[in-house]
Amino acid sequence: MRYVAGVERTQSVMFPHSLDEYISEENPVRFIDAYVDRLDLVELGFAHATPSETGRPAYDPGDLLRLYIYGYLNGVRSSRRLQKEAERNVEVMWLMRKLRPDFKTIADFRAVNRCALTRVFKELVVFCRELDLFGGELVAVDGSKFRASNSRKRVFTAAKLADRLRRIEEQIRAYLAELDHNDQEQEQEQAPEVSLSAQELQARIAQLHERQQHYRTLVAAMKEQQVTQIALTDPDARLMPQSQAQGGGTVVAYNVQTVVDAKHKLIATYAVTTEGNDLRQLTNMARPAKEALAVESLEVLGDCGYYDGDEVAQCEAEGIQAYIPKPENSSKSHSQGLLSKADFRHDAATDRYRCPAGQWLTYRFSNRQDGRELKHYYTSACTRCEMRPQCTKRAEGPRQVTRLVNEEALERMAERMTADPEKFKLRKTLAEHPFGTLKRAWNHGYFLMRSLSKVDAESALSALTYNITRTINILGVPALVAALA
Repeated sequence: MRYVAGVERTQSVMFPHSLDEYISEENPVRFIDAYVDRLDLVELGFAHATPSETGRPAYDPGDLLRLYIYGYLNGVRSSRRLQKEAERNVEVMWLMRKLRPDFKTIADFRAVNRCALTRVFKELVVFCRELDLFGGELVAVDGSKFRASNSRKRVFTAAKLADRLRRIEEQIRAYLAELDHNDQEQEQEQAPEVSLSAQELQARIAQLHERQQHYRTLVAAMKEQQVTQIALTDPDARLMPQSQAQGGGTVVAYNVQTVVDAKHKLIATYAVTTEGNDLRQLTNMARPAKEALAVESLEVLGDCGYYDGDEVAQCEAEGIQAYIPKPENSSKSHSQGLLSKADFRHDAATDRYRCPAGQWLTYRFSNRQDGRELKHYYTSACTRCEMRPQCTKRAEGPRQVTRLVNEEALERMAERMTADPEKFKLRKTLAEHPFGTLKRAWNHGYFLMRSLSKVDAESALSALTYNITRTINILGVPALVAALA
């Protein structure tokens, strides 16, 4: 039994006469090359898009853009690895015309052109829209945590700093007490039984004072910036909670938001935020998605993390119909065996609530809780009501019912959800498709760069290459190149 034999290394081999013969018509690099050729790099704001008349010639930004698109499309994101690919990869040699920029040039291109890279993604959305690849009727919004280039040990919260300062003070007091004890034994001419000398103790106290001053500086910086946490490596990164599906706990990350169109699961728009939740992101994502798709109306699906009356009402005012389920939070009154808010019926015409006893609860005052404006309703007849023991455990005062200022928008959304329950079932298959591809298949679940603007550019490249992959799978490279021509 023999193995499959290879070719002798010393044997002469006839290679193709040109690099172009190595690249098939279906190879994605042909679309990358044609797409970059279509772009107006000057208008998009790329540095060195217009070559200088004097000095050492710069690399064409179009060539470096081709290199980055290819790299992100193939899971190669670091500048050093991209440099290696330019030296050994035949596809990259064809794409770059055998140019070999060093890693510093490659890294600087991404850092300097971060705003232009976001515009390149928008240009691809326009191109896909011209090819009728967007439905423009139904989209899904979702957010996911992408890890920042910052260790958890380099993130400090107010509670963490307070604990560190408390422990340092305890250590300093312990060392000072040991110094005093040693001095007393020396005065009594006794040999001190200590593991550290006076000089060593003083050196450790000095180190603790230095660390204490560092932590106090961080506390002052947090107060000045009015933030609840501070990251030392990436100042824009934040400690954020993770879902149980992602392992739970907290992670130093950015919250990446995407809006995915239902027709071909293409990303219509994206955003990177430093907010740990999605509560205030619905309008911020749905509005630019509507503009990117160039439509007059839009339906958007979101999970319960986007459930907010103000956001839903704002979307309605802009022609965007939201479909978001109400969070499953059990009523405190219901858990205590009392009548819940659901037992009180609201009359929209008079803005009153009718209680189970038949009394009307009228509007009394408003206040803000957790960033939301609440309206309070009650009636003076509550104190004499026979059903009071079933309604409240308060010894004095009436039972109050609260209502969000824009709760009517949530009620209208609930009616839409009830009328078309099958529509919301599409959310998971749409919104989580890009994140599954980027984070699992392509290993794009962490950022290489630091600061919000640079991280945004990285996200633009990830979203751009995701859409390129989808369009190639749908139409094929030859059809796309022909469309660009």
